[in-house]
Amino acid sequence: MTGPVPPPAGPGALPGPLTPVAPRYGGGSLADVLPSALAVLGVPGAADLLRLAPALAGVRRIAVLLVDGLGWYQIPTAAPYAPTLAGLTAAVGRPLTSGFPSTTPTSLVTLGTGAAPGAHGVLGFKVRVPGTDRVLAHIQWAGDPDPLRWQPVPTQLERARAAGVAVTVVSRPEYGGSGLTLAANRGGDYRGAVDADALAAMMLAALAAGDGPTLVSGYHPDLDRHGHLSGVDSDPWRLAAAVVDGLLARLVDGLPPDAALLVTADHGQLDVPQADRLDFDADPRLRAGVRVLAGEPRVRYLHVAPGAADDVVAAWSAVLGDAARVLHRDEAVATGWFGPVPEEHLCRVGDVVVVCRGTSAVVATRSEKPIESQLVAYHGADTAAEMTVPLLVVRG
Repeated sequence: MTGPVPPPAGPGALPGPLTPVAPRYGGGSLADVLPSALAVLGVPGAADLLRLAPALAGVRRIAVLLVDGLGWYQIPTAAPYAPTLAGLTAAVGRPLTSGFPSTTPTSLVTLGTGAAPGAHGVLGFKVRVPGTDRVLAHIQWAGDPDPLRWQPVPTQLERARAAGVAVTVVSRPEYGGSGLTLAANRGGDYRGAVDADALAAMMLAALAAGDGPTLVSGYHPDLDRHGHLSGVDSDPWRLAAAVVDGLLARLVDGLPPDAALLVTADHGQLDVPQADRLDFDADPRLRAGVRVLAGEPRVRYLHVAPGAADDVVAAWSAVLGDAARVLHRDEAVATGWFGPVPEEHLCRVGDVVVVCRGTSAVVATRSEKPIESQLVAYHGADTAAEMTVPLLVVRG
């Protein structure tokens, strides 16, 4: 494998899907989407890091739609079932990177705050709560720890609202008030949409309401879910891609003349063959010295017994070989994957960080919920297929 490389700034030649890529914080990442949108809307101090202003001159209303699991590398696979998506990608699309890990909670908060993961502190799918052996699953976060303390960075939605922008968040009803929603999207009026049709209707209604500057944030989860459960390019995934296409078509057709739609994603996905899965619970060499297992199958955080870090690194390196990069915490932070990590967030990263390569994964068939080791597709690591997401920019 080559070292990390940034994806190109345009839709030309891309690195191979399993090539590691580095997050492009500050001018080519998911963190830069909302600051750039706020700059277009005239919010004081907002930086147009993605240079959207020339194409969006005169725009006073912006809708931002995040489609969970719609990686840049999955768009050609979706194209036969999503002609609107394919056409928009060819005409007005470019690749960005997610943050790292390339996983939903981290990416949602990266988008919402405009900050790299190290700063906002939502540093993975599951992380250990410092000072305890408790593992926090961010998608099942009911409010403990306090979201405003756990994630201290003001959101871009709060910043927009303080500047007089009308801000609305449209997502599934069951996500309203969750710890993750508060961490990522506090500052917006929440609207619950049960499906893609309701999402489109509510986003367009919020976009059209009022006469002043407006920001609407929408979220659609189903493509990711069907990729996990059935695999990329499975029949359920294809049907989900067709639903995404209908959602995009309806949003584009309904845009007011002074509005724009930005479409992005939180990560891509990779199918992981059974032969490429290692089971933490079945191999005593992997369990030795590990006190708490966190992260997810493509990126593992290992919290180890005192003094065991070197032995754990050596053991995991020997067992996984070329299937993963195994690093001490300080080495992982030094790569720049997370952006700068303040002292108060460091202990959320494992003493040892394991980043899978190729199509490998480390599952835990007994110590985690069974479904987590039974999925077909995964994400979280730093391959181009997982890290590269689209930005589609459409004017009304």
